[in-house]
Amino acid sequence: MTTKLNHGLGRRKTAVAKVLLVAEKEVKTINDIPFEQYLSTEALQNTALRALKLTSQDSEYGLRVKVAGSGKNAQAEAISLGIARALVTIDEGFRKQLKQAGLLSRDSRAKERKKPGLKGARRAPQFSKR
Repeated sequence: MTTKLNHGLGRRKTAVAKVLLVAEKEVKTINDIPFEQYLSTEALQNTALRALKLTSQDSEYGLRVKVAGSGKNAQAEAISLGIARALVTIDEGFRKQLKQAGLLSRDSRAKERKKPGLKGARRAPQFSKR
C-alpha cells in the first residue's frame, strides 16, 4: 500500500515555507500560531490560500505550515507555492489549472547584492571631470 505525499516546499525571496496538508479541515496553523492571527490581513490570507480556493479544496484540507525568513508578504507567497506543490503530489490532475493560474512557478526575484567599488548593487560613484 502506498501513501500519497501531502507536503510541499515553497520559496520567495528569502522566505521558506514547509507546508503539510492534513485531513483535519479545521486545523490551520503557521509556526503553531492560528492562521488568521499570523496572517492578519484578508489580502495576505487570500494570497496564501489561492491554490486551495482555485482547486476547491479549501474545505477538504487543513494546514500545518513552518515558515521562516523575509516579510509577511513573501511568506504568504511562499505558502501559496508550497500548497500548490502539495496539491499536485496528492492529485496530478490539479497541475493544469494551477499552472495556468501561475501558482506552480517560483518567483525568483530577490535583492541584488552590493558590488565592490560601487555605492549599491549598480549605483556607481558620481563622475568628476576635474
